[in-house]
Amino acid sequence: MKSVAALLLVGMLILGTELPAGSAWSCPPVRYRCMMQNPPNACYADWHCPRRKKCCPSFCGRRCLSRSSSLPFISV
Repeated sequence: MKSVAALLLVGMLILGTELPAGSAWSCPPVRYRCMMQNPPNACYADWHCPRRKKCCPSFCGRRCLSRSSSLPFISV
């Protein structure tokens, strides 16, 4: 009986997790939007972008963005 409960718990955990959508990073939040009704889009999906870029909503329309560097830039 314990093995059945453990198997059900593992199954629920697997179904509850989100599968990656093909990339390890997400788009940055957009704080402001332009007032244009239908802004021009440079892309509509990630596969419209060059390698290592992602199609993200921007200030005015969608565009291909590179992943921002997580390491701070220090000049000497």
